[in-house]
Amino acid sequence: MLAEPMTLYKLMNLYMLHQVNFPLTNAQLSNFFLDREYTTYFTLQQALNELLDAGLVKKETMRNSSRYEITKEGEETLEFFGKNISPAIVSDMDEYLKQNRFRMRNEVGLISDFYKSTNQDYIVHCEVREGKAVLVNLDISVPDKEQAEIMCNHWKDRSQEIYAYVMKSLMSEHGVEKK
Repeated sequence: MLAEPMTLYKLMNLYMLHQVNFPLTNAQLSNFFLDREYTTYFTLQQALNELLDAGLVKKETMRNSSRYEITKEGEETLEFFGKNISPAIVSDMDEYLKQNRFRMRNEVGLISDFYKSTNQDYIVHCEVREGKAVLVNLDISVPDKEQAEIMCNHWKDRSQEIYAYVMKSLMSEHGVEKK
C-alpha cells in the first residue's frame, strides 16, 4: 500500500476514469468512494482538485454538474504508478464499474444546459452522446429563462423520442409520414 492515502485516492480516480470511455460526474465518483467508505467527500474533492491542477484530469461543468475525463498526462501517470493500487481495490473498482457502467453512461450521455445570448434571449443546448461521439446536438433560442429551464429538465425524458423523430423525418422522402 502507498504511504500517502491522498496519492492512492488520486490513482483510484485516474483508474476509474481510464476504465470508461465517457466522462464520470462528480456524483458518480463520490458514490463509489463514499458508499464503500474509502474516504470522505471533502478528501475526494481535494484529490480531484489536485488532479485538475496537475493537468491529469479535465473538468466540464454544466448546470451544477461536473464531469471528469482523464487526460493524456493522466493516462501516462496511471501507466507508471497504477501498479501501486492494491489488487483488492482494483477488483472493487472493476466490480463497481461492471455493475453500474450502463447506468453511468446513460447519465452522462444526455446533456442539457442554457445560457443568455447577446440578443438577451436564452439558448438551450441539448446533446445526446455515445461515449465521446455526439449523436445529436441541438441549440434552440427561447425568450426567457423559465422556458430554458423547462426544456433542459424535459430533455432527459424526451431525448430518445426527439432523436427518433428527427431521424425518421430526415430519412423519409417526404418528411415524417402521417399515421
